[in-house]
Amino acid sequence: MHAGTTDHPSDPGILGRAAELGRLDRLLGAVDGGGPQVLVLTGEPGAGKSTLVDRAAERGRDRGLGILRVRGSEGEAGLGLSGVHQLLHPLLPGEGLPAGQREALDRAFGPDAAEYELKLDQLSLCVGVLGLIAQAAARRPLLLLVDDAQWLDLGSVDVLAFLARRLEGRPVVLLLAAREDGVPARFDRAFPQITLGPLSRSAAGQLLDAQPDPPRGKARAEILRQAAGNPLALIELPRALARGRTGDMGAGGAGGATLPLTARLENLFAADLPGLPASTRAALLLVAAAGPARLTDLMRAAPELDVVAALDPAERAGLVRVADGGVLLRHPLVRSAVYHAASFHERRQAHLALAAALAGEPDRRAWHLAAAATGQDAEVADALAESAERARGRGGYAAAATAMERAAELTPAPDLRARRLLTAAQAAMFAGHPQWVGELSGRVGPMTEDPRLRAEASLLGGWALGVTLRHEEALALLLGVAEATATSAPDLALGALSTAATSVYNSGAPRHRAELDRISGLIDGDDDPAARAWARAVIDPVHERPLLTRHVAAGLAALAQEESLGDLTALGGATWILDETEQAVRVLGLTMDLLRRAGSAGTNATVTQALALALFENGSWTAAEEAAHEAFWMATEAGADNVTVGAGVLRATLRALRGDPATARAEALQAVRGVDLRRSLSLQVRHRHAMGMAAFAAGDHADAYEQLRATFTRDFRPAPVHYHASLYYLGDLAAAAVRAGRVDDARTVVDAVRQDLKPDPSPRLAAVLHRATALLTDTDDAERHFRAALDDPATDCWPFEKALAHLDFGEWLRRRRRSAEARPHLNAALECFQRLDARPWTERATAELRAAGAATAPAPAGELTPQERQIAELAAQGLTNRDIAARLYLSPRTVGYHLHKIFPKLGITARAQLRDALTQEDQG
Repeated sequence: MHAGTTDHPSDPGILGRAAELGRLDRLLGAVDGGGPQVLVLTGEPGAGKSTLVDRAAERGRDRGLGILRVRGSEGEAGLGLSGVHQLLHPLLPGEGLPAGQREALDRAFGPDAAEYELKLDQLSLCVGVLGLIAQAAARRPLLLLVDDAQWLDLGSVDVLAFLARRLEGRPVVLLLAAREDGVPARFDRAFPQITLGPLSRSAAGQLLDAQPDPPRGKARAEILRQAAGNPLALIELPRALARGRTGDMGAGGAGGATLPLTARLENLFAADLPGLPASTRAALLLVAAAGPARLTDLMRAAPELDVVAALDPAERAGLVRVADGGVLLRHPLVRSAVYHAASFHERRQAHLALAAALAGEPDRRAWHLAAAATGQDAEVADALAESAERARGRGGYAAAATAMERAAELTPAPDLRARRLLTAAQAAMFAGHPQWVGELSGRVGPMTEDPRLRAEASLLGGWALGVTLRHEEALALLLGVAEATATSAPDLALGALSTAATSVYNSGAPRHRAELDRISGLIDGDDDPAARAWARAVIDPVHERPLLTRHVAAGLAALAQEESLGDLTALGGATWILDETEQAVRVLGLTMDLLRRAGSAGTNATVTQALALALFENGSWTAAEEAAHEAFWMATEAGADNVTVGAGVLRATLRALRGDPATARAEALQAVRGVDLRRSLSLQVRHRHAMGMAAFAAGDHADAYEQLRATFTRDFRPAPVHYHASLYYLGDLAAAAVRAGRVDDARTVVDAVRQDLKPDPSPRLAAVLHRATALLTDTDDAERHFRAALDDPATDCWPFEKALAHLDFGEWLRRRRRSAEARPHLNAALECFQRLDARPWTERATAELRAAGAATAPAPAGELTPQERQIAELAAQGLTNRDIAARLYLSPRTVGYHLHKIFPKLGITARAQLRDALTQEDQG
C-alpha cells in the first residue's frame, strides 16, 4: 500500500512523500509557465532525495521533457566546472550558438581547456551556458536535475545559480537536491525549498514491512527506533538483521550510547563488502576513489583486472550500476562506506593507480597524487599548485582556492606554505567567499615569521570581516597593519588603510575616523594617490573637499597610464563620497569592466552596490535597480552581508519612490532583519530614509518625519547619526516636517547642520540645505533659498533632488498666487518625475499644475530610454512579453514593467497603438 497518497504508482521508495511528490508535479508543470521554476530538495543522508530525483526524471520523461542530469562527486569537488561539464555533456559543443558563447564554452570544456592560458570571462561562460540551455529548450522543454549538490565544485555552483535566476520565460525547470547541512550557499535562501524530514511512524512501518525480510517483534521496534524515520536506514537495517549483524543494536537502547545516524549507515553499507570477491572489492575501491568513474579510466588503472567482470557481483548486489561507459554507486554513502572500509594502504594504491592512468589529465592526476600523499610532498604540492594556477587562469577562482589550499598543506617549506595559503585566500576573495578568506588568512600568521606575509594575511582577514559587517574586528586588524607598516612598507600600509576606510565609513563611529586620520599621518609618500584620496575622503568629505579633489585628480591622471583594480575601486568610492557623482559612475563602470574581464565574480558585489548608489543619485533609476538586484544576489551568494543589506535597502527606497510603499516597507524591514544597525550607522540611516520615504509616499507624514528625524541625534544640538549619509536627507526631513506639523523641531536640526557645513559644502549639499531652509522658512526669504537651491547648474547631476526643489518652489509660488511663475518649475519637476517613474511625485506635480491653470500632457516618445525603445519596437512587431524577454535576456515580468512605463510616455493605452505612436515620433 502506498502511504499517504493514491495518486502515484506504488513504490516503497516514495512511501509517505505525498506532499513532496505534489511539489514535484507543480515544478514540472511550471515548464509551461505559472509557477516557480526552481526547487531545492534537502534532507539528511538516506532521506530519499535521490529517489525523488529519479521519480522527477520518470515523470518528466512521461511529459515529454528532455532530461539533463548531474550528480555531485566528492572526488571532483576540487575540479573547476566538472559538474557543469557533466550536466551539459549531451549538448556540447553547442553547434549553432553565437560565436562568443561557443568560444566561452570551448575555453571551459574544449579539448584544450586544461592548458588554456587566457583568462576565462566568468560572465561570458555563464551567458554561454544559458544560451546552450535556451537553444536546447527551444527544441524540447528541459528538466535539469542536480543531485548531491553538496559535492559540486564551487565554480559549477556559481554557473548553476546564474542559470537558475534566469529561467523565467523559458521552458526549463531545475530540481536541486543536497544534504540539508550542505546546500550550496547560492541556493540556501534564494529559491523555494522543501526538506525531507523523517517519515511518520506509520509510513516508516509500511516501508519496513515492504522489505524482503521484514523484521518482527522487538527487532522491528528496535529498527524503527534507531532508523528514526530515515528511509535508507529502514531499507538497510533489515538486511543487516537478516545477516545477523544487528547484535549491537540492542546496546543502543535505553540509556545506551548510539552512533550518529550517518556514521551508522556508512558502517552498514560496508557490511556488504566482505562477502564479495577480492577482485570486486578492488574494483569497487577504484570506483570509490575515482569519484565519477569512467570504465576506461578504471581499466587503465587496473590492467591486470577484468573490471567489468569484477563489478558484476557488486552490480547484482545493488551497490553499483554500470551504464553508458560509467559506473554509478547506488548512493554516496556506499562510496564512503567502500572507501573507509579499505585500509589507508589500499586507498593509497588506488589513488596512485588512478594518477598513473590519468597522466593526460594533469588536474585530476594532481588530486589523486595529493590523496595518496603520506605527508608533505613538494612535488605533489607543486603539481596541485600548477592545477590551481590553471584554474585561476580560466577564471575558476573557487577551484583555484581549493587546489591551492591543499597544495599549501602538502608544502614542506613554511614560508612557501604560508605564501600558498595567502594565494588561496586571495582566490577565495575573488570567488566571493569571505568566510573562507577569513579561515585561510587566519592560518598564515602562525606558520611564518615573514612580517609582510603576516601583514597581507591580516589585510585579507580584515577585508573578510568588513564585508560581513564585523567592522570592529576588521578595523582592529587593518588599522594595526597600517600602523605597523607605516614606515617599513608604506605601500602595504596604504592598502590596509584604504581597505579599513570602507569599514570606517560604514561604521560611522567618530573614534574610527580619528584613528584613520592619525595613522594616515604616519604614512610617508604619495605613491598611491588613489588609496590616500579614498582614506582622506572617508575621514572628512565635507571640510577637506578642495584638497581631496586634487588628490582624486592626481589619481585619475595616474589611471590614464595604467588601469589598476585597487585604484579604480578607491577612486570610485572617493568620487562618490565627494559628490562627483558623474565621475563616480564612469570610474565604477570602468572598475566593473575590469572585474568582468578578470572573471572575478566575488568582488563585484561591493563595486556593483557602489555603482548602484551612484546611478540612483545620478537619476539612472532603472540601471540602479538592475545593479542593486545583481549586487544583492552576488552578495547573498558570497555571504557579503554589508552588500546584502545595503542593496536590499536601495531596492526598497526605489520601490517607495516609484509608488509601492507597502512593498518598500516590507523589503526594508526584511533587508535588516537580524542585523545590529548600531554597528553600521551608514546602513542605519539609509534604512531610516527608505522607511521614511515609504511612509511619505503612503501619505503618513507623521511616521515619515519620525523615520527621517532618526537620521539625526536627539541632542540639544542635533548632529548627524552618520556624519556623511545623514546630511542628504535634510530636504526630505524638512518636507515631512511641514506636512506633519514639526517645523520647529526640524529647524533645530537644519540650523545645527548649517553651522557644521560651513564654509564650503559641495554644490549638492548646498542645494539640499537651501531647499530644507526654504521649506522651513515662513517669510518671503524662502524664495531666496529656493532660487539658490536651483540656480547652480552643477546640481543638474542630481535630477530627482533638483526636481523636488522645483516642485516645492512651484507649490510655494502658486500658494502666493504667482501661478505663471510656478508653472515652469512644476513642468520641470513633472518631466523628471515622469522620466524616473516617481509616481507619487508625478501625481503631486500634475495636481499642482492643474491648480496653477496649466493643462498636463503625457511625456513625448523621445524620452523613452534605449531599452524602453527596443522593447516598444519589438512589441509593435507583435512579439509577446515572453518572446521579448527571451530575445533580450530579461524576464517577462520585467518586460511588462517596462511596457507599463512606455504606454503613458507615448500617450497610449493599448499595445495595438504602439506602431502608430512610434511612427509619429520618428516623423516628428
